[in-house]
Amino acid sequence: MPNSVELQAVSKSFGQTLAVDSLDLAVPEGSIYGFIGPNGSGKTTTLRLILRIFQPDSGRVAVLGQDRGAVADERIGYLPEERGLYKRMKVRPLIEYFAHLKGFYNCRAEVDQWLRRLDAADWADKKIEALSKGMAQKIQFIAAVIARPKLLILDEPFSGLDPVNMEVLKEAVLALRAEGTTIIFSTHDMSVAERLCDTVFMIFQGKKVLDGSLDSIQSRYPVNRLRVRLAAGAALPERLEGAADVAGNGVFQEVTLSPNTRPQTILQQLAQHYEVEHFEVIRPTLHDIFVQIARPNASSPNPEL
Repeated sequence: MPNSVELQAVSKSFGQTLAVDSLDLAVPEGSIYGFIGPNGSGKTTTLRLILRIFQPDSGRVAVLGQDRGAVADERIGYLPEERGLYKRMKVRPLIEYFAHLKGFYNCRAEVDQWLRRLDAADWADKKIEALSKGMAQKIQFIAAVIARPKLLILDEPFSGLDPVNMEVLKEAVLALRAEGTTIIFSTHDMSVAERLCDTVFMIFQGKKVLDGSLDSIQSRYPVNRLRVRLAAGAALPERLEGAADVAGNGVFQEVTLSPNTRPQTILQQLAQHYEVEHFEVIRPTLHDIFVQIARPNASSPNPEL
């Protein structure tokens, strides 16, 4: 599969600060590629390198087959984290204006289609300053996608949205991917990244520390928790060989395994004396992995990369 974006040994500094350090990256065409990382990790700098807002100090940045080009490439749509719309303009003319900037002039029908799709048609003739935060966010999303981009970069697109509007935008993102758009998706919400992204990339202190599918990332981290429920709500024994900790979690209890303890060891002990109704091996979530890497005084994030 060809790549929509390729970074090869890319570095970028600002004064004495090395924001991106020898970064290699490949974003497959037609994928949803998640960007995660703590504040100050180099994530936004990387996005701006891809957008050519910044030029690298060294290395190569290729976007849609070209390693040179203008910032306002008509094939790229961008929803920045810092929202910005012309507040005195009305909704439909504003979206049309952004379409015209990308060379899409006969756009009225598509503008109205997007407004209906995101349940915003009633606001077409209202001024931006009259919109709620959530509605304004949907309008800015439409402005980013109205020119049918081949590459769409979304920086925290769901920030501040209520659950209903979040689902509406998620469905729109998935539909764009189905139509062939490559989507780079930056978020601090690990659960959204897990559900939406084909591949997840994490940058920390300017370096790539994760890059792959969720399954491949989780496989590098040990399984050390279990979720258990015994019949009749019985409590787990105080002493359970191989358990470092036992904690209540609603109708379940969670067991943290001691190093080198296999889940089957716990199950065998319990099955000898109790009726086990539920026994689940909890794989580390992306949130767990993110915290493990980015917490203060963390050791080497991932020596395998």
